[in-house]
Amino acid sequence: MTILGNFIAGQPQASHSGRTAEVFDPASGEVTRQVALSSADETRDAIRVADEAFPGWAKMSPLKRSRILFKFKALVEEHADEIARLISSEHGKVFSDAKGELTRGLEVVEFACGIPHLQKGEHSLNVGTGVDSFSLMQPLGVCAGISPFNFPAMVPMWMFPVALACGNTFVMKPSEKDPSTPMRLAELLKQAGLPDGVFNVVNGDKESVDVLLTDERVQAVSFVGSTPIAEYIYATASAHGKRVQALGGAKNHMVVMPDADLDQAVDALMGAAYGSAGERCMAISVAVPVGEETAERLRAKLVERLQTLSVGPGIKDGPDHDMGPLVTRVHLDKVVGYIQAGVDEGAELVVDGREATIDNAGNGFFVGGSLFDHVTPGMRIHREEIFGPVLAIARVDSFEDALAMVNDHEYGNGTAIFTRDGAAARQYCERIQVGMVGVNVPIPVPMAFHSFGGWKRSLFGPLHMHGPDGVRFYTRMKTITQRWPSEVRDSGGHFTMPTL
Repeated sequence: MTILGNFIAGQPQASHSGRTAEVFDPASGEVTRQVALSSADETRDAIRVADEAFPGWAKMSPLKRSRILFKFKALVEEHADEIARLISSEHGKVFSDAKGELTRGLEVVEFACGIPHLQKGEHSLNVGTGVDSFSLMQPLGVCAGISPFNFPAMVPMWMFPVALACGNTFVMKPSEKDPSTPMRLAELLKQAGLPDGVFNVVNGDKESVDVLLTDERVQAVSFVGSTPIAEYIYATASAHGKRVQALGGAKNHMVVMPDADLDQAVDALMGAAYGSAGERCMAISVAVPVGEETAERLRAKLVERLQTLSVGPGIKDGPDHDMGPLVTRVHLDKVVGYIQAGVDEGAELVVDGREATIDNAGNGFFVGGSLFDHVTPGMRIHREEIFGPVLAIARVDSFEDALAMVNDHEYGNGTAIFTRDGAAARQYCERIQVGMVGVNVPIPVPMAFHSFGGWKRSLFGPLHMHGPDGVRFYTRMKTITQRWPSEVRDSGGHFTMPTL
């Protein structure tokens, strides 16, 4: 069986750690390959290679770095179907969703191609008589990315294109559940002309992660995953003097006002709750209808739509299914456990995904879409991130109650409100304690030229991902104040605070 190793110094490299993990096809349940779990020394070797490549890459002009990224973008587009099938075969999401993930990643590559403008810094002429001031946006050095299983292409591409464009070198640690896509991206970067050692991939587990968090040569760490791990990443890397952006978990609510277009709201909820089998940090997992009439009508429409939800393998002949399998058997068992927990705590299980009829399920990791009603804030299925196709209806009496429910939650990643009332939407946007807000938009993921990130326990670190914050994260500013006197005058020393 194939054992996937690492990509270091521009070449695939076998790992000699002696440890491996299994990689599954979620649609069949079969093991398709193994992935190496690299040793600490192998991880340090990748960091060393990146550190040695840094001076030459940092000195290259931003325009030349940008042109390499332009070539990389073209190569990814050329191989888009191949990469999407690779994503589907290891993650399980349907082919069209995998293509969409790749497109959102490419948008960040396009943004990073503008680095000659983005990295210009600032300039002020004559801040004092004959004195000018300007800033340089300089790269940090070796940066590291630790990415989750749910977006094996998009999340790494939210990290490394901006880092590379700014003149940094990079060590990527993908999820061991679906590691093949980042390895393929590394090959395409090399084909695009990226110098060897500038981008490296180390497959591994906590042993590799801990090296990236503590090695003094790593200057910045970017992470996306669950909140407990994000807290650990942030605390450990920060304690070792690194710049950190660690994006954690989410529990995203969608408030449905009485005046909302319910058909539009239900369409939005179906895609946002059950798309990618709910394995999205921006998935809507709680619908918050305002008023009993709104709740009853919303519930009825959701039940009707769930009867036609198509679940099956992510890759098939003909039109895609709506939803594919979950990524592993372990994760499937976790989601099924949450469904049972909701029942045990007294929520009404209106549609039970455990009983769904699934096309060609075989031994795949499938569960259908589930719907709970009468969910309250104290229940686990409201407090915790399920990361599966489970939607909860949490009824409230008023706009103020909806606002309080969202603001009282420990997570603040994403939220949405569906309404025709501009004043209500404006008030919601202003008062909600959440980092990304949609108005009649269910999954408000910012475009690449804006920045992505939540509030509260959904983000650790001051800077969001990609967009302007991404450039700030991967550079440090140096401000220079200079004067070129036309004559040399000996005026003696000055012992007071300099003023201009």
